[in-house]
Amino acid sequence: MALGLSAFPPVVLLLLSLLGLAAAGKLLVVSVDGSPWFSIREGLDMLQQKGHEVVVVAPEVALHVRPSENFVMKTYPVPYTREDMDNAFKAFFNITFQDGSFFERYFKTVEAMKRSSELFFSSCRHLLQNKELIRYLEESKFDAIFTDPIIPCGVILAEHLSLPSIYFFRAIPCGLDFEATQCPNPPSYVPRLFSDLTDRMTFFQRVKNLLFDTQNLFLCNFLFDPYTKLASEFLQREVTLPDLFHKGSVWLLRSEFVLDYARPLMPNIIPIGGANCAHKELPQVEIAFP
Repeated sequence: MALGLSAFPPVVLLLLSLLGLAAAGKLLVVSVDGSPWFSIREGLDMLQQKGHEVVVVAPEVALHVRPSENFVMKTYPVPYTREDMDNAFKAFFNITFQDGSFFERYFKTVEAMKRSSELFFSSCRHLLQNKELIRYLEESKFDAIFTDPIIPCGVILAEHLSLPSIYFFRAIPCGLDFEATQCPNPPSYVPRLFSDLTDRMTFFQRVKNLLFDTQNLFLCNFLFDPYTKLASEFLQREVTLPDLFHKGSVWLLRSEFVLDYARPLMPNIIPIGGANCAHKELPQVEIAFP
């Protein structure tokens, strides 16, 4: 089903254009708690104002996702507490801003990611195992799904429900976003995570940058292998995450090359870095010319 288009911020305009050209549509949202939720909430409010139906699926325990009059919220029980989530997020962000060598930062970050990823995976598993909620989603006849693929629960649901998917993301660990979109990722000028390199490198710096890709061999195992097994069990067939990610219709990249180093993009990857910023009107300034 399609939606009418008018002058909206890029993220909302793309959502509407994907859903089509009819009077109203129905959007399923599977968001990640935290900063991604802050970025998309305004867009969801504007969709509701235009008469579109928005259904947000979230765990009962969440830090920032809250019910709103602008969307229907469906929750499901999870076995952890708000304090568990708060401690995991604080540990991760504290380590992120610590100084140290590459190896010190890397191993500390990996440990923090393990703690937070266990909570996210538990949440995803309990969502997919909630037969009553899955039945509701199957019967609701959504037009599209909007999700952050860093936690691939929404990606798995999109495949199960046969829905076009809109990805709202900053990056996916292990370079899975590059692999899924078949997007070039040249180590000659695209700096890798933790490398402290720029987009202008000497030959030896490029070799160093290439070697940084080896960290993906360790990250992918504990981050995404559980989701691969969960997706295969839920969909009742063998699948891989890159294959599921590859089916994304539109990738909304929360980045802007004014701040980040430029890199290749595929046609369905659209930078929307401004969606992260608060909208403030510029002050009126009068300039007197002699």
